[in-house]
Amino acid sequence: MKNNTGDQSPYRWVIVGVSAVMLAVSMGMMVNGASVLLIPLHQEFGWDRGSVSLINVAGLMGLAVGGIIMGRIADRTSTRRVAVFGAIVLGLSIFSASRAEELWQFYILFFIAGALGAGALFAPLVANVGNWFVTGAGMAVGIVSAGQALGQGGVPYSIAILIENIGWRDALMTMGAFTLVVMVPLALTIQRAPLAAQVAQGAAEDKWPTQLPPHIVVIWISAAVLFCCTCMAVPLMHLVPLIQDRGLPLEDAGSVMFVMMIVAVLGRLFFGKLADILGAVRAYWIASFWQTVLVLGFIQIESLGSFYIFAVIYGFGYAGVMTGVIITVRELTPVSRRASALGITTVFAWIGHGVGGYQGGFFFDLTGNYTLTYANAAMAGVINLIIVGALYFTIRRRGARRGGLAQQSGVA
Repeated sequence: MKNNTGDQSPYRWVIVGVSAVMLAVSMGMMVNGASVLLIPLHQEFGWDRGSVSLINVAGLMGLAVGGIIMGRIADRTSTRRVAVFGAIVLGLSIFSASRAEELWQFYILFFIAGALGAGALFAPLVANVGNWFVTGAGMAVGIVSAGQALGQGGVPYSIAILIENIGWRDALMTMGAFTLVVMVPLALTIQRAPLAAQVAQGAAEDKWPTQLPPHIVVIWISAAVLFCCTCMAVPLMHLVPLIQDRGLPLEDAGSVMFVMMIVAVLGRLFFGKLADILGAVRAYWIASFWQTVLVLGFIQIESLGSFYIFAVIYGFGYAGVMTGVIITVRELTPVSRRASALGITTVFAWIGHGVGGYQGGFFFDLTGNYTLTYANAAMAGVINLIIVGALYFTIRRRGARRGGLAQQSGVA
């Protein structure tokens, strides 16, 4: 018998697949696609790495603003319309960036691409996927998150190859055209989850999954992701130039990032399943610990082969962080607020990404090396671990006081 929540609908897997591809393209471009532009733009215009890194910051700040607005719109209206709009804006913005001549033009175009493009995709699509699954949401979100990881490796690597062969302008033009051709048709296949539609119509109850009020949960997770994404952003933005500083070509440096993100696909699937078994907050903490302990290792490496090996080890564990964040938000917030809650939480994620990426370029320009950059990343990771641990024990304690509700919230 078909479940009226949509849990047994085979179309939910179409939603998962389409969302994974769309996040691969959009987040691959916005989160760390600009990393391969650092040196080409310096060579053509003479801009230092700190200034060029602000292109990435502008895009992430756009994501932060757009995530709140578009998440709220998607909760109230149509995820499909929001996704189509985002795909069009993202493609046009990237295409236009290929003609930019001034640094401020890059800042504006990437901000628009983040706010009205990728910002209309990330929170709405991820929340919609989670709402299609009453059980097994961890694995479903893990698949979508794995698509994002694949894009974060594949998009910069593809752009790096294009830059090597046709230059950075034609590379961005090609990427913009590809985004429009692929993303808009995919966005038209998106449908709202039946459970979310029922809640919106008052036909299904919208329960609080934890004794913590939703706004407290959002504040708590937002504080954590600010620091975890500051840590995460450093290798994402500065691994490619770090490898180039070792005397290796851009294409080889981009291939290391691609390998790391390929492994991250497996890591995100693994941590999605782990969240189904251990609970979302536990899985999030474990992945954060992995990332924090290993991030300093990058600055100790000199050879291409060693970079590949370490990228595999680091990439598998770090990848679970984003899966953990997404599933934690899903598990601890009501259905009617999930896109909005994820949009607000990811504001702080993108701010963290922006801070991590910018401080990386700033301290490189200041010191001439990446030692302080990666040390700051590790410090931010430690703060995140403390905040997530406190959230886990708070929910566990409150759940124990109220008859074991912690297990229902995905933390037991």
